[in-house]
Amino acid sequence: MKPVKVGALMVGDVVAVHRETPFKEVARLLGRHRISGLPVTDDDDRVVGVISETDLMLHQSPPRSGSVTGGWLGRMRHGVRRAGAKSRARTAGELMSKPAVTVHADATTTEAARVMVRHGVERLPVVDEEDRLVGIVTRHDLLRVFLRSDDAIRREVQQEVFVNALWLTPHIVRVTVRDGVVTLTGRLERRSEKSVALSMTRRLDGVVAVVDRLTYRYDDTRHQPAARAPHGVSEDWLRKL
Repeated sequence: MKPVKVGALMVGDVVAVHRETPFKEVARLLGRHRISGLPVTDDDDRVVGVISETDLMLHQSPPRSGSVTGGWLGRMRHGVRRAGAKSRARTAGELMSKPAVTVHADATTTEAARVMVRHGVERLPVVDEEDRLVGIVTRHDLLRVFLRSDDAIRREVQQEVFVNALWLTPHIVRVTVRDGVVTLTGRLERRSEKSVALSMTRRLDGVVAVVDRLTYRYDDTRHQPAARAPHGVSEDWLRKL
């Protein structure tokens, strides 16, 4: 089972600028390439910041500090000061948001999606082992993994989870998939097998959710010897799921 990595989905030809790039040139690049944001790099191609359309809009509509009131006053004033600085920006370095939120090329699409949601961004610069810019990935790129057919997901669950990982025959568990939602129905021998099945299925590309209709004959997780593990699956590995 090999989850799709960000490097396989990213766009390698990235439009980027340096700190010294003039404001007008940044605006021209966004318009010419019809993009809503771009990374800012240093002389070693390391990402030092990101510029979005919102940053450029602040230049045209600077915030009014007098309009900030209420209990949010301290934090809002800080935000207003930052926005005010951007409204006077002349270069990419003065306009950019920092630190840059990036993702490594070997990260999974799930990891990249979590970073996007956590930081509320729509695109992520992709970097290599030395944090140098190698591409960019957008929400649209990540959503491509959810275009997998239900039948392809069902076959992968049966083969990778139950046959390859748990060493079970396919008919032990009934796997149905509808619109990316996987339903697992059946009875397993051990509770630990159920935990593995659910965790691995959730992490497959294209899986939207997992409906658990699995039962088990006995609970082997309470008094399980440290040296033993079900069907060759190590206990340390189980804890990580």
